[in-house]
Amino acid sequence: MSTMTYKGYAARIEYSEEDGCFIGRIAGIRDVIGFHAECVKELREAFQEAVDDYLATCEKLGRAPQRPYSGKLMLRVPPEVHARAAMMAEAHGMSLNQWATDVLSKVS
Repeated sequence: MSTMTYKGYAARIEYSEEDGCFIGRIAGIRDVIGFHAECVKELREAFQEAVDDYLATCEKLGRAPQRPYSGKLMLRVPPEVHARAAMMAEAHGMSLNQWATDVLSKVS
């Protein structure tokens, strides 16, 4: 699975052997927005068109478009994991938020 990004939106991309095309869906929002194309160039164009159309439709309807992820992440972890993370952050001279951001940004 691969991703594309445009105007702050990301899309999950998959290939459908059955349909013989790439299929994409905007990720991280509740609205379902899909698109497809037979080649990468057309797929990128279809993705950008889908995002632009979504934004225009939201404006026409007078509602705010959904935005992917606020940047706030709430986790419930066992106390020993919390303690270890806090210790690692302190050892690196960072706040827990800074350390977690650094660690999570390295996940691929």
